[in-house]
Amino acid sequence: MRRLLIAGAVALSLGAGVASAQAPTAPLIARAKLFGNPSRVAGKLSPDGRWLAWIAPRAGVLNIWVAPVSDPTHGKPLTDEKARPIREYFWSPDSGSILFVNDKGGDENFHLYDVDVATGAQRSLTPFDKTRVEVVEVSTQVKDRILVGLNNRDPRWHDVYSLNLKSGALTPVLMNMGGYGGFTADESLRVRLADKPRPDGGDELFRVVDDKVEAKPLAEIGPDDARTTGPAGFTTDGRTLYWLDSRGRDTAALTAQDVATGAVTVIASDPKADIGAVMSDPRTGRVQAYAVNYLKTDWTVVAPAIKADMAFLKAHLPGEFSVSSRTYADDLWTVTDDPVTAPPATYLYDRKSKTLTKLFVSRPELEGATLAAQHPVEIKTRDGLTEVSYLTLPPGSDRNGDGRPDHPLPMVLFVHGGPWARDDYGYSGYHQWLANRGYAVLSVNYRGSTGFGKGYTSAGDHQWGAKMHDDLIDAVDWAVAHGIAARDKVAIMGGSYGGYATLVGMTFTPDTFACGVDIVGPSNLNTLLESIPPYWEAGRAQMYRSMGDPNTEAGRALLHDRSPLFKAAAIQRPLLIGQGANDPRVNHREADQIVDAMAAKHIPVTYVVFPDEGHGFARPENTIAFNAVTEQFLGSCLGGRAEPIGGALKASSATVLHGAEYTPGLAAAVAAK
Repeated sequence: MRRLLIAGAVALSLGAGVASAQAPTAPLIARAKLFGNPSRVAGKLSPDGRWLAWIAPRAGVLNIWVAPVSDPTHGKPLTDEKARPIREYFWSPDSGSILFVNDKGGDENFHLYDVDVATGAQRSLTPFDKTRVEVVEVSTQVKDRILVGLNNRDPRWHDVYSLNLKSGALTPVLMNMGGYGGFTADESLRVRLADKPRPDGGDELFRVVDDKVEAKPLAEIGPDDARTTGPAGFTTDGRTLYWLDSRGRDTAALTAQDVATGAVTVIASDPKADIGAVMSDPRTGRVQAYAVNYLKTDWTVVAPAIKADMAFLKAHLPGEFSVSSRTYADDLWTVTDDPVTAPPATYLYDRKSKTLTKLFVSRPELEGATLAAQHPVEIKTRDGLTEVSYLTLPPGSDRNGDGRPDHPLPMVLFVHGGPWARDDYGYSGYHQWLANRGYAVLSVNYRGSTGFGKGYTSAGDHQWGAKMHDDLIDAVDWAVAHGIAARDKVAIMGGSYGGYATLVGMTFTPDTFACGVDIVGPSNLNTLLESIPPYWEAGRAQMYRSMGDPNTEAGRALLHDRSPLFKAAAIQRPLLIGQGANDPRVNHREADQIVDAMAAKHIPVTYVVFPDEGHGFARPENTIAFNAVTEQFLGSCLGGRAEPIGGALKASSATVLHGAEYTPGLAAAVAAK
């Protein structure tokens, strides 16, 4: 249950003219306050309860800091990264060190590092070129080592190693010669399960005994269930295996399987949404509470031991809260609270005294600023599906507070990436930024999004640029029909799949959107699949099932027909493209191709590339620079307000490769850089 997944975290950075339909009443919030480094985030207690760690800037770069729990105001920086911000970390089981992952320039070859809390000595634990580490298991019981996966032998597959945290020695545990996509271990650091992708996009789960994978599958997971079903970890005694499981139902249930008998008990299920996060006892590993995230996140407690604690937190915190860390003794918790209309805050919760102590606010510079509320809405698609969506309105535009503006507004349709992901309720810097500039902002969980059952996710199969795009158009039509958006003042914007959706909007439906902002979005689905990184091999069959199989003539034709590149001549409205030069997921050639095609037809496009970024923008200087360009771009086509570009480009690595003249103020900013 406590298995850590080191994902290729993407910090997508998405990003004056005619007056907007309803001028905002709030003062302009500086971009730096929204997208610069946070003051402090990611507070976590050491397992022994002596230390508190967090991420905060050091010389302008996010690093790890630590302080005694008894005196959290006396923090000291523990790491000294100079270029790439640290975005993930975790405590060693013995509380003696902190471990973190980082890559170089966005290449997603994540290395694992540790730093000694007492001495500050830092070392790389995986000093291998072109290697991406995965953390397989961190135990509360085994203090001196963890399990990691390394793909330095074969870039497609991760072998399992035992990593000694004192000596740094790596000992092979299981060489992945069978093409297994992932492994599940128990609290004794024994590998117990191996997951093998099937050619049809499903999975087979095999039992592992004495570090050898058995020949006969323990469980079969069909392709429709593969994105919503999988093991969620063992209890400390190894006798119970938890699952998130949609087999035999639509939404994923939380179940407990008795390892000895195979008997399965359903702990929780919900007809509208998958069971999401869980809380488990740090000593026993037994589930104590679970969350369902439909419109918002709702927690249900199943263990009496924490019932009073969860009730206390709900009564004393103004927003949605989450428990971010717990000591092994379970006497102290860190809790993050998100009120949406104020920056999130982190608290220390003492279970014995039932007291909450505020530790820090993520962005104190936003305290007191006029931030906008977020409204969960349900939108019906033309074929009867329900899209859970989130609407943010500019301050002052909704005087009676009913979630509808007094007059139709210019709107930004802000499309999430993935597509196998989802938008959630909560504070969003992008929603706040765009609303502050005078735009309604709508984020839509179109079909193919996850979290709402396997049927909704699978409804997106073979629907890239088709019904998935229809869902976005239906959301625009809904916003216009409800007096939220002005029909001729709607922009589309997003990153990754959201960037693709932007290009589809500008090419497949060129009259719908006033302009588009594409960040690291693919333009040619065939070349996208040709260039995916090797460590995505386990998901290749599932991608083919969902998008189209490039190994078949029909699949290649489908991918061609759904690729915006080949409809670039249809673009009629302004387009802005942002790209990381080192992107291993959506190669920069995806952007190059469509820019070249537009330039050949003399169609205006502005193209900004960041040579030190990958799939999205991690460095705040680059985030701010691209958003500075985006503000001017949106202002010219939608009429909202904009903070001048100023010196934003100077502090960044931004290179404008094409079309600076098409975005107001950009050519001058480039000349002054």
